[in-house]
This record gives sequence, C-alpha cells and structure tokens, in this order.
Amino acid sequence: MTGSDALLKQKLAQILSRIIKIAEEFNVAIYMTNQGVELMFISDPKKPAGGHVLAHAITIRLSFRKVKGEQRVWKVFDAPNLPEGEAISF
Repeated sequence: MTGSDALLKQKLAQILSRIIKIAEEFNVAIYMTNQGVELMFISDPKKPAGGHVLAHAITIRLSFRKVKGEQRVWKVFDAPNLPEGEAISF
C-alpha cells in the first residue's frame, strides 16, 4: 500500500464516521451504493470497492444483479439480524 492509498483510506474512514454520527443523531437510515471490482483468480470475482474500511462501517450489505429483462436478484450477504439469502424482484 502506498502513502496515498493510506491517506485515501483514512479520509474514507473520517467521512464514514461523520455519516454514522449523523444517522445515529437523527435516527435515520443511510443508504450507500458502491461498485464491485473484478478480481481474477478469486472464488468470488466481484468484490466491493472500499476494502475493510467500508466493510466495517456498513451494517447490512446487499448485492444486486440483473437476471433477465427487468428482473433483479437481491442477495443479503452480511446482516446481523437477517440470514443470508436471495430474492427476485420484478
């Protein structure tokens, strides 16, 4: 990791900390989107960008993928109060 990578992660952590404080103070949900990055030679080739800093700040993590037409599959893959699972939306 280069020095600039460390600074970016530190800045991301500061911003996420502020967002979490606002959510707690005003009792609101925060919805964030993130892109996935393609990784070769990994069992799960789609990995969320942002690394551990972003992963530790998020309570419930979902992924979405298009299946056919307008159908999307929503997958819960990290939630403290929900089992891992998938649902199809139309």
